Amino acid sequence: MEKIQSFFWYCSGADTETLKKCPTDSNKYIGIGATIFFTGLFAAFAAAYAFYTVFDQAFFAIALGLVWGLMIFNLDRYIVSGMRKSNRRFQEFKIALPRILLAVMISIVIAKPLELKIFEKEINAELSVMAQESYASQENAIRNQYTAPREALQSEIATLKEEITLKAAKRDELARIAQQEADGTGGTGQRSPGPIYKIKKADVDQVESELQALMTTNNQLIAQKQEALTALIQDEQHKVESLEEDSVDGPAARLESLDRLSAKSTAIWYANIFILLLFIVVETSPIIVKLISQKGPYDYELETTEYRFEAASYKDKAFLHHEIKKQSEELSAREKDFVKERLDIKLDQA
Repeated sequence: MEKIQSFFWYCSGADTETLKKCPTDSNKYIGIGATIFFTGLFAAFAAAYAFYTVFDQAFFAIALGLVWGLMIFNLDRYIVSGMRKSNRRFQEFKIALPRILLAVMISIVIAKPLELKIFEKEINAELSVMAQESYASQENAIRNQYTAPREALQSEIATLKEEITLKAAKRDELARIAQQEADGTGGTGQRSPGPIYKIKKADVDQVESELQALMTTNNQLIAQKQEALTALIQDEQHKVESLEEDSVDGPAARLESLDRLSAKSTAIWYANIFILLLFIVVETSPIIVKLISQKGPYDYELETTEYRFEAASYKDKAFLHHEIKKQSEELSAREKDFVKERLDIKLDQA
């Protein structure tokens, strides 16, 4: 039990020898030390999970997680141990404010990987949706590349066919008029074919000749364009079939997935906020405890110890200053004697 107590004292950043003289403050610093220890432990778990999602290697992730946890533990220990109690609460708060902000930042860093682990099932489902959306986006991008040339070929083919259709329609119309002229149902109304019928029949033959020539030319062009359109469609289909669904599973993708889930679900959004607030409370609790607690025996004893060292330092400085001044005065006296001796020698020589 004493070893556990000493360990949590160490975690709190308190001086164990001084704390032994103040048993009434023992439980307070045990609580502070335990909070700092478990915060570092949570940080190690969170970092190990985050590194595992990046490197996908358990040993490497555990090693880096331990290093990160120890760093957070040491930083928290330094933050709490650096605070000193005084009788001025506002001054204490001003000194503690940067430490509180730092603790909040650490809380956010620690909480986020654990949030990813807590909502892992929901995130995996959302990642599948994101992968499908990514695949669909790539497919649409490919199809959009082929839309304009495909529509252009289809339009050209339709135009060529329309030309043949219009020419055939004109031929049929002229043939109908010539036939009416021949049977007396139209034109001059005479039943036997006459010179007018021959003229109309000649028009039909001419248009028929033009139609055959147009069909020969256009059908060749239609075949070429149809072949090009088929090749274009096949190339498009080949590129679509060669697409592979991206593996969306990195930390950035998981953070984006969690953000999408929070936007979709109010419950998940509130859960994220509560988890973050929980870690902020845990991380800042040692600092808050030191701020709101009264100045105890440990603080007085620590202040006395530090003042004793400070007073001894001032005393050593004063003694050193006195010795330097004394040596300086002695040196000045020797210089005066030396100058006087040199003057006496010059007077004797004169």
